[in-house]
Amino acid sequence: MLALVMLINRSGSMVLPFLGVYMTDHLHFSIENTGIVLSFFGIGSVIGSWLGGFVTDKIGEYKVQYSSLLLSVPLFCLIPVFKTEAGVAAIILLQSIVSDAFRPANSVAITKYAKPENITRAFSLNRMAVNLGFSIGPALGGILSAISYEFLFLSNALAALLAGIMYIIFFRKRNTLAKIKAKKAKEAIEIKKGNSPYRDYKFLTYCFFCMLFSICFFQLFSTLTIFYKDSAHLSQQNIGYILGYSGFLVVLLEMGLVQIAEKYLSLATTLFLGTLICGLSYAMLGFDHHILTLVVSMSFLCVGEIWALPFMSTITALRAGKNNKGAYMGLNGISFSIAFIVTPYAGTLIAEKFGFTVLWIGTGIIAAGVAAAFYFIVPWMIREKNSTEVMH
Repeated sequence: MLALVMLINRSGSMVLPFLGVYMTDHLHFSIENTGIVLSFFGIGSVIGSWLGGFVTDKIGEYKVQYSSLLLSVPLFCLIPVFKTEAGVAAIILLQSIVSDAFRPANSVAITKYAKPENITRAFSLNRMAVNLGFSIGPALGGILSAISYEFLFLSNALAALLAGIMYIIFFRKRNTLAKIKAKKAKEAIEIKKGNSPYRDYKFLTYCFFCMLFSICFFQLFSTLTIFYKDSAHLSQQNIGYILGYSGFLVVLLEMGLVQIAEKYLSLATTLFLGTLICGLSYAMLGFDHHILTLVVSMSFLCVGEIWALPFMSTITALRAGKNNKGAYMGLNGISFSIAFIVTPYAGTLIAEKFGFTVLWIGTGIIAAGVAAAFYFIVPWMIREKNSTEVMH
């Protein structure tokens, strides 16, 4: 049900990939100013991830998730009201804070309801829902944006409303039962307060490289769509189709590739290969942007993210204690959110000053370096905490 709620929510995830095109094509912002405005999404994401993790540990993941979903509804509706750079930046900042408070709470809910031995698959199932929604959303978004951009924002609002209602209906009773059990457990044994992830230097190092990976990967949501339109000369509908294809491919391959990785590869090797393949997918674009190359590149990117993103969440859960999972998930979420600040501005600036070829090849080189770092950092970080110690 968590995955189904995520599917409905993310089926409306058509705004983010088209925000850059919306601002350059509809509002006539410059590419550089568009990058600056998109960075406010990242600032809001950082604040939201921290706030969501902090509040989740205080009041529980249930209240944080439904509040985030329902408060997103009016904010999505307000986005088309603003027409200036400052106005769009302000509403995107606020909407991002509210929406991204959902993520650490949702991750904690997954660890709460999943069996310890199935935690990576549980994260993968949730990501499958995200990607299935992402395959539906942008494809529909490409069609709707060709008619009216307002439809994008209204569709996001409707999806968030449906997800919020469904979440409350299904989890309200279950959350009450869980609170009763937790109260009884607290009466039976004193719960030790968890350590702060902000003083966990091994985990901070890991999060730093997660941030670098995210800066590379999240070109998907900002500069890649601008590249598709300006350099590859794709229509908005075709941009939506190729993004929809990426979501469908992840849904098709994820569970199988995750099981292969769990069976035959270590966490370090899986993260190394996933990050390296993501870098290769971008580097390809520096040499050719024929439609076949775009499809092959996107296919590689999908395989790379399958072997990177769900395992990053698993490693975070393994590192966290029993009573500070929200803080750990929030801090790891911040490492991704920072990329939403850096990537749009840096990506559009490099593309405008030096061209997309330099951007894509540079992205590939950075990703290769991050892949090598993961290979050594992951065993160093989780050696002292095996999964049995953490999950029990």
